[in-house]
Amino acid sequence: MSINPNTQPLHEVNEEQLPVAKHKLHGWKHFAGLYAGEHVAATEFVIGATFVALGASTIDIIIGLFIGNILAMCSWWLLTAPIAVETRLSLYNYLNKIAGDSMTKLYNWANVVIFAVISAAMITVSSTAVRFLFDIPAQLQWYPTNMWFVGIVLAVGSIVVLVAMFGFSTVADFSKICAPWLFVIFISGSFALFPALSEHVLGSTQVSSWSDFIKIGDMSVWTGLNSQGEEGIGLLEVIGFAWAANSITHFGLIDMAIFRFAKKKRYGLLSGVGMFFGHYLAWISAGIMGAGAAVLLSTTISHLDPGDVAYQALGITGFVIIIIAGWTTANANLYRAGLAAQSIFTKHSREKTTCIVGLVTVVIACFPFVFTQMLPLLTYAGLLVVPVGGIVFAEHVLFPKIGLTRYWARYQKISKSVPAIASWGLALAFGFGLNALDVMSFYYLFIPTWIFTIVVYTLLAKKYGADRQYPEQVKEDEALQAKIEIHQAKQANSEAPFVVDNSKFSKLLNGLSVISLAVISYYACLVMFFSPTLEAYTQNKALFETFCISGTIVYFVTAYWSLKRQKALNS
Repeated sequence: MSINPNTQPLHEVNEEQLPVAKHKLHGWKHFAGLYAGEHVAATEFVIGATFVALGASTIDIIIGLFIGNILAMCSWWLLTAPIAVETRLSLYNYLNKIAGDSMTKLYNWANVVIFAVISAAMITVSSTAVRFLFDIPAQLQWYPTNMWFVGIVLAVGSIVVLVAMFGFSTVADFSKICAPWLFVIFISGSFALFPALSEHVLGSTQVSSWSDFIKIGDMSVWTGLNSQGEEGIGLLEVIGFAWAANSITHFGLIDMAIFRFAKKKRYGLLSGVGMFFGHYLAWISAGIMGAGAAVLLSTTISHLDPGDVAYQALGITGFVIIIIAGWTTANANLYRAGLAAQSIFTKHSREKTTCIVGLVTVVIACFPFVFTQMLPLLTYAGLLVVPVGGIVFAEHVLFPKIGLTRYWARYQKISKSVPAIASWGLALAFGFGLNALDVMSFYYLFIPTWIFTIVVYTLLAKKYGADRQYPEQVKEDEALQAKIEIHQAKQANSEAPFVVDNSKFSKLLNGLSVISLAVISYYACLVMFFSPTLEAYTQNKALFETFCISGTIVYFVTAYWSLKRQKALNS
């Protein structure tokens, strides 16, 4: 919706419609923590194990994930962050500004579908931990094979929906403190099971060299053969998926909503914190845990779900990590889906739209295919959204360089941008057509689809009036921007500054949080590096599981207590 200061005072305008004010910008630590929290999550259990099942080799995983995550990090740095910092707008508001209400509603429908499916997958993942407690068989088909599992999904999903409707702010705060713990637990879980893999391959619980690690990986984790015993995916596929996994947020520009708060464009590089903690180390750790659990249970990784894997690696803490990681991820995505739905059905509250979308999401979560097919689902979701990123890139970056006018559709007061809608539709036909023809790996389809969209949108926009000049409208924009800056400066003067809690008690709580993670790490290292025999390994792993759950309890109690004290100080 466009802002008209002549008919609507700025203090009555929803703050989300305005560019982010200077006094609300964040420093680098905010984005490092944000990306670490979002990208070390329950999906890592699923994706890490899937690489094993797809038959990647050890070297392909180590090199391919490194290159792919570098490319993803650079995509945030060079594409998303610059546009976000220059506009200070979310993708939703910028898209509305350049393509009108009709295109924005279509885009929000796509978001409803994408975020609902991701949320459903995380509800299913959390349910695998709960079903383990009740000795319900693993759900390995695309449909549920046990009605008790359906009941668990409905119960877990109902909690997720209720929290997304009414208590999301608390969960969002809670999610921020999960990142350090999740990272430590992922690494610790791989340490706890690696000696079992070593014994299985080398006949010894201890690894003495890098070549031993590679041998164990090649023979029991990333064997190069898929679950059907055929040749698996190669280096290019691993690189492609690591790059494409978050194409929704970088090439698709959804993370403009995050980086609009960045003080500098180079903060896009901080996405690498999430990529290398979550999509590199956590994916590798999840693969090791999956293979280790398969060895201990004398089965294959394709016959295990995340609940099996987490329990074998971490004991009782495995239930905690699956439930919390799945819960926090599901809530965040269901909240996004509810917001997108509310933007479509503006006469209804966010709570009501979230409830309706949530009910559909819970039904989807009853079908385990949503988490067993996470790799293709994420890739196709990216293919659906990336054309929108191409449209925004063309308008914001390319148009000024080739003499076309930004915001030409708004200057013409067009609510339905034919070039934008047609470009998106043609791009989807192009991208999914390439996939049907099988001319290239679908992990890379987002790249030619993005380029195709830019070319088509530029040509169509020029035909519909982007090549004209709009001097009067540009002056109105400049006058509006000046009014917004004055309005935001007044807001900055009236708002109380953020106060950091430096009390001794809060420092004690933070210190206990760090110590609890250090204790978990110490006992994980004890299992990994100081278990010369199977008997010593069994004893050390039992110690690790005990201190892992006790350390987890201490960490969450102290970290959440500290967070609540900080919020109370600034309330």
